[in-house]
Amino acid sequence: MTIAWASFTPWLALSGGVLIGLSATLLWLGMGRIAGISGIAGSLFSLKAASGDRAWRWLFLIGLIAGAFIVHLLTGGLFEVRSGYPIWLLVGGALLVGIGTRMGSGCTSGHGVCGLARLSMRGLVATLTFMGTAFVTVFVIRHLLGFGGSA
Repeated sequence: MTIAWASFTPWLALSGGVLIGLSATLLWLGMGRIAGISGIAGSLFSLKAASGDRAWRWLFLIGLIAGAFIVHLLTGGLFEVRSGYPIWLLVGGALLVGIGTRMGSGCTSGHGVCGLARLSMRGLVATLTFMGTAFVTVFVIRHLLGFGGSA
């Protein structure tokens, strides 16, 4: 197996991590909210949410998309979109992620970034579960099913 070290960008990864931590901290300090993307996105379509509550959620999600677009522009398209995965695998994965975030009371950003920062035991258990499942999934997809190449 070949590792593409040429595409490893530690400064870009570090700056992204700092920005994620900063945005989660500002949201927590400014609004008392946890920056869990599944909760933010899921509450957009809740009948109980007030319009002011929806506004910051939309702005947060728009900021995520705009941030990715800005990084793409600044890096000159450094990241390559992978293709070649069957649609059933993508749809199945998306459904499992949705079901998992509902069952786990949150997503990796809520538990991993915010939960661990607050020393939450539930966040730690959830993050270990997410990561362990991710390791097994990558092994199965790449080595048992043969998808994904060697990069």
